[in-house]
Amino acid sequence: MSTAPRIVEVRQNVLKHNDEVARALRRRFQEAGVFVVSLVSSPGAGKTTFLERALTLLKRQSRPAALVGDLATDNDALRLARSQTPVKQITTGALCHLEAAMVERALEGWSLEDLDILFIENVGNLVCPASYDLGEDLRLVLLSVTEGEDKPLKYPTIFNSADVAVVTKMDLAEVVEFDRAAARANIEAVRPGMQVFELSVKTGQGMKELLTYLREKSATRLPVS
Repeated sequence: MSTAPRIVEVRQNVLKHNDEVARALRRRFQEAGVFVVSLVSSPGAGKTTFLERALTLLKRQSRPAALVGDLATDNDALRLARSQTPVKQITTGALCHLEAAMVERALEGWSLEDLDILFIENVGNLVCPASYDLGEDLRLVLLSVTEGEDKPLKYPTIFNSADVAVVTKMDLAEVVEFDRAAARANIEAVRPGMQVFELSVKTGQGMKELLTYLREKSATRLPVS
């Protein structure tokens, strides 16, 4: 007897439960007036580097914080703590993605009313995170110039589930012969009209524009009664 129907049923139940927790989280965030941004990418695309710089810059005018997901170690959280903003590590063990319940548990002990913007850095993976809502307001998908221009075509689901594409490590674009026009065309082919930012944390290119965009989005988040 095939076990396929049972596997599908279990997966559907897991996703249903995740969506229920995510809806509850989204309501909590809305009530507290916290704008939530999730970050997804393949390993090495520069999520943590971007996040460290973003936290450092944003804290001058707002109250940012971050939850960081990884399979093992708390290295990323220790690194981000240098920004002197609230940071917690979520260690997933064997799971290749974050789930809403993990975010819910990680928030214990935090007063959301003391935050303006919360970043959730997912595990480095362009497949599994696409299926899991974390209660975020905005999902950023990052791809680096070193990964090639065809990432959107190889992983269309994550680009369709994200709101904004961020091309990272632009300081290396010329060295790796990155075809900017082709990358943008591939993003457009998968997700027409998708907002795209190009940045280099090393040189600062694009950081001001992206953070201004996030500040403006965050400013629209008002507490609800």
